[in-house]
Amino acid sequence: MTTQSFLLLVAFLAVLLALTYPMGLYLAKVGDGTRILGLGWIAKVENFLYRRSGITADSAMGWKTYAIALLVFNALGAIVVYAVQRLQARLPLNPQAFANVSPDSAFNTAISFVSNTNWQGYGGESTMSYLTQMLVLTGQNFFSAATGMAVAFALIRSFSSRSVKTIGNFWVDITRSILYVLLPFSVVFAVFLMGQGVIQNFSAYKDVTLLDPVTYTQPKNGPDSQPLKDSKGDPVLEILTTKTQTLAMGPVASQEAIKLLGTNGGGFFNANSAHPFENPTPLSNFFQMLSIFLIPAGMCFAFGRMVGDIRQGWAVLGAMTAIFVVTTVVVLIAEQQAHPALQALGVDQAASALQSGGNMEGKETRFGISASALFAAITTAASCGAVSAMHDSFMPLGGMVPLVLMQFGEVVLGGVGSGLYGMLIFAILAVFIAGLMIGRTPEYLGKKIQSFEMKMTSIAILVTPALVLAGTAIAVMLDPGRAGIANPGAHGFSEILYAFSSAANNNGSAFAGLSANTPFYNAMLAIAMWFGRFAMIVPILAVAGSLAAKKRLEVTAGTMPTHGLLFVALLVGVVVLVGILNYVPALALGPIVEHLQLFTH
Repeated sequence: MTTQSFLLLVAFLAVLLALTYPMGLYLAKVGDGTRILGLGWIAKVENFLYRRSGITADSAMGWKTYAIALLVFNALGAIVVYAVQRLQARLPLNPQAFANVSPDSAFNTAISFVSNTNWQGYGGESTMSYLTQMLVLTGQNFFSAATGMAVAFALIRSFSSRSVKTIGNFWVDITRSILYVLLPFSVVFAVFLMGQGVIQNFSAYKDVTLLDPVTYTQPKNGPDSQPLKDSKGDPVLEILTTKTQTLAMGPVASQEAIKLLGTNGGGFFNANSAHPFENPTPLSNFFQMLSIFLIPAGMCFAFGRMVGDIRQGWAVLGAMTAIFVVTTVVVLIAEQQAHPALQALGVDQAASALQSGGNMEGKETRFGISASALFAAITTAASCGAVSAMHDSFMPLGGMVPLVLMQFGEVVLGGVGSGLYGMLIFAILAVFIAGLMIGRTPEYLGKKIQSFEMKMTSIAILVTPALVLAGTAIAVMLDPGRAGIANPGAHGFSEILYAFSSAANNNGSAFAGLSANTPFYNAMLAIAMWFGRFAMIVPILAVAGSLAAKKRLEVTAGTMPTHGLLFVALLVGVVVLVGILNYVPALALGPIVEHLQLFTH
């Protein structure tokens, strides 16, 4: 690990901690419904929305009502996103005259953005109109992020409440999350990004003349827009020469801000945060990485404040940070190694490659290996999925780290709200295991953990591995699944495993070597995204409802402390152990085998 990488990681963590503690205290006020000084004008907007919607702000819901409201809201959102894509050719703000999106791609994208995944099987600047980008994609970025925050607030209340049958009001939680957190912070961040050079306009695309014509080779597509293959199954290539380049324009900064702050990840451009119009400078890159973790880390402190013991927030954040630092160091070291095959090129070439700092393939040259590798770890530790480098080009072990971070359940900071409630579910499992060891009924924050909570916890933890492994197995077995593989052998398997890990854990990033914009993958990944999101949320709300109804017990000499280093170590161990038990066989067939193959040729 180079000095540059070490200093970058330390600087990132130091600035993150300085920003997220006050953010956590602010989020606690938002979750508690406390009036916030200086924001009385937002409170007036909030009350106006309640009156117009017929909502009583002080009315609370049981967990079943809360879950129904959440599911109906998100189902309607998916319908709207799908409809706008299917009608965009007839709608305004479409200066490029883009056609309607195909049914299977529109379905996949609708589920993707509603589930906070933002998996993109399309090129944004070549598929979506300005209206589609702004109205439903950017709009849904707010709604899906607010949904995650609402669930986190509901679960926190269940620990702090005493024998009540309600967990809050979904409509109030989602409204306050948007008005007080996501919207104002996105506006400020968007202005900062525009100051760095991120574009924000409604101009038509601009054609510019190249200084030198460019000749390139690309796969040829058939009438169905799918790659053509010859009799041997190899792609049919065509040679093209171009003298001009089209520069895409659009309202980018507004979407970029919420895609990062809301851990959504869907970029305006196909290259995402590697595109200079989305991420122009090293400073913008650093603050984009910070923005991904800002709210998830702040939610840990909000949790500690809302349950009345800030040490609990430190413990959860400590467990998350420990896993993040170890895995990030692995990817930083892996990407700073030269490919073993370079040794066969001769001493001069190999020395030159080593002097360049390691594996530059797929990295953003403006930021270098350290920043690109750190971005990859951050975006997959959080359920963001924004990328500033091509994960498909990482070394096998370097590419395995983003894969593993997603497979942990994206609880290493995780998404906005979802990271916290995911880690709290693991905390419940941890105290249950500890209770079994000492023969005592497990408790967490004064609430007894009994059979119902453990059943729901088991469902919430196991639903995503089931989706990932079953989806990967089906894709590998069927011809439509294997047809999308661009690389043979272990790497091709990793591409499929990564796609389903990303979808089921609501990340949205991809190895990108997989041709996934097909009816098969659009349908399969949409199923993984929907159930990966909501088949986890519903059991968590059930846990919240059950815990809220229980008395909060006083701390005794026999109560296991859940704020010290011992509990942090236990929590880390449970997260890692569950991930290993679920995924090691699949990882052995993919990145681990590929790593070993590097030294056999």
